[in-house]
Amino acid sequence: MPSSSNSPQPGQSKPLSTWRQASSIPAGGEAPLPEHQPAHGVRSGVWTYPSEQMFYNAMRRKGWTPSEEDMTAVVAIHNAVNERAWREVRAWEAAAGCPAPTLLRFRGRPADVSPKARLLNALGYRLPFDRHDWVVERGGGREVRYVIDFYNGAPSPDMPTAMHLDVRPALDSPLALWERLRMQAGWVASGRWQRE
Repeated sequence: MPSSSNSPQPGQSKPLSTWRQASSIPAGGEAPLPEHQPAHGVRSGVWTYPSEQMFYNAMRRKGWTPSEEDMTAVVAIHNAVNERAWREVRAWEAAAGCPAPTLLRFRGRPADVSPKARLLNALGYRLPFDRHDWVVERGGGREVRYVIDFYNGAPSPDMPTAMHLDVRPALDSPLALWERLRMQAGWVASGRWQRE
């Protein structure tokens, strides 16, 4: 994305913030070049989120008609959801013995339905509205790909926007299968599934 990605669009009704919030997600490996990570960047060793203007521009490029008035809330939700996804990745990594993972790269894949989501859909559940793949660096330089499916949750009066995240290692290796089975067994044994 050219440097104009943080510039107002023709016909935009009001200016939007160009400030970019730093995340809590540590960046691994070499800092990505701006043209390779257009909306998210790296600052002081952590990923930075897109500004309101960048988010608005990206939505316009994808053919949507975003409202400038909604951008503050949209960006806040986006950032909070990513922080929650990172907490879940860290829980998986801690269970695998890695206390300090870093995020190497990520990719949005909204048109690609994961095999698990297809299976759940065949059983009567709705498809996720979005999917991301995150590649995490585990200790010793090992890369682990995570699949994150984003589902709409049931809104409530105190939470008008609700989401469910399904975060798990991709089944790229026998070790990933073992980690998923072990984590699922622990989740069932703890009774946590009954409280959710």
